[in-house]
Amino acid sequence: MTFLLIASFPDSLIKFRGPLLRALLAKGLEVHVAAPDLSGAQDIRNELVAMGITLHEIGLKRTGTDPVADLGTMAELWRLMRRIRPDYVLGYTIKPVIYGSIAAWVVGVPNRFSLVTGLGYAFTGEASGKRGLLRKLIQRLYRFGLSKCHKVFFQNPDDEALFRQLDLLPLDNLSCVVNGSGVDVADYLVVPLPENTSFLLIARLLGDKGVREYAKAARKVRQAHPQVSFKLVGWIDDNPDAIGQHELDEWVNSGTLEFLGKLADVRPAIAGSNVYVLPSYREGTPRTVLEAMAMGRPVITTDAPGCRETVVDGDNGFLVPVQAVDELASAMVQFIEEPQLAARMGERSRLIAEEKYDVHKVNEIMLSGMGIQ
Repeated sequence: MTFLLIASFPDSLIKFRGPLLRALLAKGLEVHVAAPDLSGAQDIRNELVAMGITLHEIGLKRTGTDPVADLGTMAELWRLMRRIRPDYVLGYTIKPVIYGSIAAWVVGVPNRFSLVTGLGYAFTGEASGKRGLLRKLIQRLYRFGLSKCHKVFFQNPDDEALFRQLDLLPLDNLSCVVNGSGVDVADYLVVPLPENTSFLLIARLLGDKGVREYAKAARKVRQAHPQVSFKLVGWIDDNPDAIGQHELDEWVNSGTLEFLGKLADVRPAIAGSNVYVLPSYREGTPRTVLEAMAMGRPVITTDAPGCRETVVDGDNGFLVPVQAVDELASAMVQFIEEPQLAARMGERSRLIAEEKYDVHKVNEIMLSGMGIQ
């Protein structure tokens, strides 16, 4: 039996889907991966090949709405599937879901699945202007592509409900909610909290990730508590919602934020922080939050789809409204003024990670949902 996984970003193959790929191999399946830019990701290629996975580089463009290029991607996937004749296809993120599902349907792949890992730029913010037009286009494509799937996996119940409400998922299509991508709790171990209070955000530097709110709250808190540090890990993404380089430079030069850049391994950054912060407007289920929880860190995040699933307010962290800088700053101050709070809530975070977000538990649900025993 042959399984084809379609991705839009090579970095996600090991970090987010690595345990799932290993689980598929352990079930005796022949596993193929199709993704763009694999030739420029040699370390990822080497690791996947060493696992016994067959790789296929495709010309998919992760961002943008060039219809000619996207039709080319769908034709490329159709040709690939005709050649390798997979028994199962799973795509994740927008374009692999849409074009992979359509191509698999045309070829006649017997088991077609999609994983909606989040709704992205087109579903957040105001539905007007270019963003509004893009949202309408993506919804139409989703509606057609998902109608060709046998089951659609979501990473939070809000996304599943929204897709049903917008009629993006036909009534007779099966769907299933899983607890995000999971986290390997054996790889993300609890480490002691630093003596001096430090906050951390890890994200692509997009407006919708709440990076600007994080910077504003940090500036506000540092006026009364200048000894507290606010760290930022990430990079400026090729995305219409990306923050400007001038904004990042201003935050760093003013001493508001300490920028650590893009890290291949975020564990040292989490170990150097007391509290993890993600003021995102919407997520699937944020992987960075799960990593921080597994390492025994309390979390401040928003009462938004995907984010709210990870935190029990007042138990392992705090939930604040989206774009609410004052409430975000107030939650930060509680950890500064009550030093014992981080340790107590961090213990709860670890327990929740073990019980709810262990990657092996998540993957068993995925495999069972696809009929792979």
